[in-house]
Amino acid sequence: MADKPFLYTIISPRLLDIYDVSNSIVVVIDVFRATSTIATALYNGANKIIPVDAVDTCIAIGKSTPNSVTAGERDGKVIEGLQHGNSPAEYSRNFIEGKTLVLTTTNGTKLLHMALNNGAATVITGSFPNLSAVCNYLIQQNKNIFLACSAWKDRVNIEDTLFAGAVIKEIKKHFTIHCDTSIMAEEMYNTHENDKYNFIRKTTHWHRLAQYGLEKDLEYCVTKNVANVLPIYQNGALITH
Repeated sequence: MADKPFLYTIISPRLLDIYDVSNSIVVVIDVFRATSTIATALYNGANKIIPVDAVDTCIAIGKSTPNSVTAGERDGKVIEGLQHGNSPAEYSRNFIEGKTLVLTTTNGTKLLHMALNNGAATVITGSFPNLSAVCNYLIQQNKNIFLACSAWKDRVNIEDTLFAGAVIKEIKKHFTIHCDTSIMAEEMYNTHENDKYNFIRKTTHWHRLAQYGLEKDLEYCVTKNVANVLPIYQNGALITH
């Protein structure tokens, strides 16, 4: 029997450089809220999503792209000069269907570009709303995987690690896992799977974003399979696989 591919979990972008992600699949995880918003917009019919790591680039691409919407946040707030924020609730089907979303966020879009620059063969994005789509794809591909958590300004956060644990629980029998971080993530998920709506209220990100009235957003972001599509990065944009 052939060796199983390996799986590692990277719990902060600051740690990305110590792993060799070349020729591997990198799953970019930014539960609150970038990768939840990406899945939701594509699920609701967005044509594609162009993730950029700078605000001026976002504005410029928006001006040059027909039928596009510029969106983004820094520190949980909509950026001046952009049209929309990073809330999944903003991207209903009647608003986003057929449009291109140009998105910049504090952590997730930066990590996506880091993974590409470090030679990842494939980059997809994941969060609880598209958990099953992510897991099914990873099992089918049978390639080495890195679950890459966006964290918060390089500081480890609970919600991204929790999602990594959810993925590992679903797919671990198909992979070789010699990675303490992955074991830790799965143990956390197993402990809190049935009370995750309460558990997330302890997170620093909850306290940061709840002050803007975003509690419903955050609960949505840890709800499984409500936007179950697979965003994959191809030719400069995230599209539905």
